Amino acid sequence: MLTDYVYLYTVHYMAWDKTLARLPTVFTYTDAIASGLTARELYALRDQGTIELLARGTYGRPRRTQDADLLEIQRRATDATICLTSALAHHGLTDQIPHTIDVAIPRGRRKPITKAPATWHLFDPATFNIDRDEISIGDDTFISIYGAKRSIIDAFRLRHLHGNDLAISALKQWLKLKGANPADLLRMTKQFPVTTTPIRHALEILL
Repeated sequence: MLTDYVYLYTVHYMAWDKTLARLPTVFTYTDAIASGLTARELYALRDQGTIELLARGTYGRPRRTQDADLLEIQRRATDATICLTSALAHHGLTDQIPHTIDVAIPRGRRKPITKAPATWHLFDPATFNIDRDEISIGDDTFISIYGAKRSIIDAFRLRHLHGNDLAISALKQWLKLKGANPADLLRMTKQFPVTTTPIRHALEILL
């Protein structure tokens, strides 16, 4: 009887695990239900620590799991740099929940294959290091991440792929930050000339 129970529990847990694998690192209650989890199962996963409640109706894998993903990414590409929506989310400049971790490497490199949910982007080597910083991901290890200004510029530069709303919203949020200087942002756009005009135009509307 006990053996049957353990077997059924294991099968059920494996089903949960497969469902979670299809969800992004951070997801909403609606996402979870749409993926096939019931409300009862979602709360059970929360209570056992498999997922964490990040905000009302928003869940995510525990911090240690997220760090494990970043550790794997960093090991596979030491110059891997968090970018685009993932970087904007880190800087608090977007409400969008990235389904994968956006990571940049220099163009000409082969995109690594990882278990971690990563979307790899190839950036121009000539500008790759502009506004590139580091954050700790545990175990005395650091991973690179683009700063707020560079992330906004990249959002404008690649808005044909990621949408104009992301770029405008991020710029709007950045302007609310203490110390945000539009002149500094425009100076950085000189390294990415295609973004100067759209960002200047957006600033004229928002300011």
